[in-house]
Amino acid sequence: MADRKTALVISAHAADFVWRCGGAIALHQKLGYEVTVVCLSYGERGESAKLWKQPGVTLDAVKAARRNEAENAAKALDVHDIQFMDLGDYPLVVDQDAKFKLVDIVRAVQPRFMMSHSKYDPYNTDHMYATEIAMEVRMIAQAWGHNPGQKVLGAPQLYLFEPHQTEQMGWVPNVFLDITEVWDKKRAAIECMEGQHHLWDYYTNVAQNRANHFRRNSGGQAGGRDAKYAEGFQAVYPVCVDEL
Repeated sequence: MADRKTALVISAHAADFVWRCGGAIALHQKLGYEVTVVCLSYGERGESAKLWKQPGVTLDAVKAARRNEAENAAKALDVHDIQFMDLGDYPLVVDQDAKFKLVDIVRAVQPRFMMSHSKYDPYNTDHMYATEIAMEVRMIAQAWGHNPGQKVLGAPQLYLFEPHQTEQMGWVPNVFLDITEVWDKKRAAIECMEGQHHLWDYYTNVAQNRANHFRRNSGGQAGGRDAKYAEGFQAVYPVCVDEL
């Protein structure tokens, strides 16, 4: 349908979409969007320390646990569709076949906007690699000569969600989204991620801090909205407008 509203999140690991844009997902689902999440890996090697400390644990068991957590979190956020590519992590490697499969997903979803990681992350190169891939598949999906006959992609904005150590990443937010009305859904999704319990309160604090920035930039004490929780994003591409 021409009026179908869709969005696509490309997450390096199975938990990333929860911490960094869970509020945006839940809010846009509530607004009538169909949000698809693609997890390039489960984060089984580098993002699952708590699970690896259990005696006798195996790689397959860790993958299964992280997938289960991500699926439960997706339900909490009302995600339209979640897909797992199982490409491995630390390092994440996306070969040409996987890249073209991701292009097929982008074209099938036809997102109005996309989301992925910061462009630079010296602490976790999987993250910045995922965004490099997101930008590349966006470009390929726009090419009329790639798989002629498929519907080509337009020009969706790519929003970069907040990295863990913001100041080290060169990530500068220029968009703030009030997620107060769906905060309970995000917190429920956060609490699905048992493998990374140490991040639960950290990302609650991030959302509260970003709400302060939302209030300040929406008018501050001169009538700004009283947001309690927000998420920040960095838009990659220009915004086209008819008036300012």
